[in-house]
Amino acid sequence: MTQARRLFLSIFLPFAAGYFLSYVYRTVNAVISGELVADMHLSASQLGLLTSTYFIAFAFSQLPVGVLLDRFGPRRVESLLLLVAALGAMVFSRADSLLALTLGRLLIGIGVACCLMASFKAFALWFRPDQLPLLNGSLMAFGALGALVATKPVEWFLIFSDWRQLFAMLAALTLALSAVIFFVVPEQSEPPADTGLRAQLAGLKQIFRDRFFWQLAPVAAVFSGSSLAIATLWAAPWLRDIMGMDSGQVATALMVMAAGMGVGFLTLGFVLARLIRLGIRPVPVVTVLLALFLMAVAVMASGRQVPGILLFMALFGFLGSVSSAVFALLSRHFDQHLAGRANTALNLLVFLSAFILQWGIGIIIGFWEVGAGASYERTGYQAAFGLLVVLQTGMLAMLAFNHRKLED
Repeated sequence: MTQARRLFLSIFLPFAAGYFLSYVYRTVNAVISGELVADMHLSASQLGLLTSTYFIAFAFSQLPVGVLLDRFGPRRVESLLLLVAALGAMVFSRADSLLALTLGRLLIGIGVACCLMASFKAFALWFRPDQLPLLNGSLMAFGALGALVATKPVEWFLIFSDWRQLFAMLAALTLALSAVIFFVVPEQSEPPADTGLRAQLAGLKQIFRDRFFWQLAPVAAVFSGSSLAIATLWAAPWLRDIMGMDSGQVATALMVMAAGMGVGFLTLGFVLARLIRLGIRPVPVVTVLLALFLMAVAVMASGRQVPGILLFMALFGFLGSVSSAVFALLSRHFDQHLAGRANTALNLLVFLSAFILQWGIGIIIGFWEVGAGASYERTGYQAAFGLLVVLQTGMLAMLAFNHRKLED
């Protein structure tokens, strides 16, 4: 077996599988939301809180995960945290109350919080620098594949089983993957570095005092948070209540959206890198693409039927991935030894935003709830998504105002 094939099988595939699972967990509630609401009698606010708990757990795990990865390495950290995710999935599958469901979702969020950063860390340890762009892009594609699997295939699974069996199966798969990473992934040492807590906090302090960071971070937080809040939960009820789709049609539309997101993750990073090499400024390009995403959210906020809904959902998924380009802009600004922590700090804000926005949408929609979660009124979607449009408009204006400073 060649070394390249050995590294692919023992490094890339196990960590890519972890990122795949993290996206399944992130997205699956959108498809099972109807069953959850019916079985557990959840209101719109409770559904939003339950699903968004993943994001708050994910957000506040980012900084500790960064320290743990530097100290103990990706193999040990991810294999241990996946055990937490497996426990969370099992708790979720057996839950008989909102509190138990929330606890399970919280443990899942903590357990998969390292999957992206652990993969980046492992690739940097084992592969050449010139291989990293392709590897990282391929990793993001695995995430999009996880989002795809959490749509139509899950809807098919629910025909023969239920959401409890689904999460029990996910728990078993997560447990098996934890064992694979621990026993199959080789250990790799790296040069000693100052990875103590004090040094980590000093670097974060420098990042959070950086003006460039605060010119970009709120934009990424609002746009990425909006995309995550809608794509991982509220797109499904909107398709049902506003577009009049049945569960099978909703799952198909979500699958198309996930495919669009995957194409965006695979292509946008390379396109922006190419534009930079050609001397084209990336910030105006990102601004235009974010404006198009704002328009897509505005279409959803209108409360009207959307012609060509599958094409619209593909475009929504594609444009929803644009804000991830901000991570590349941050990496260019900070020194190499701070780039990882800068991205982790931004990740924290993005997922904190996703938690607030996803729960907030549920609270707003709940004011116009019909019955016990059976459906939600058009006015609720108009108010909730309209608020997102207002927030995004403010962020877009800020980005346009600061674009010359960001290009310097």
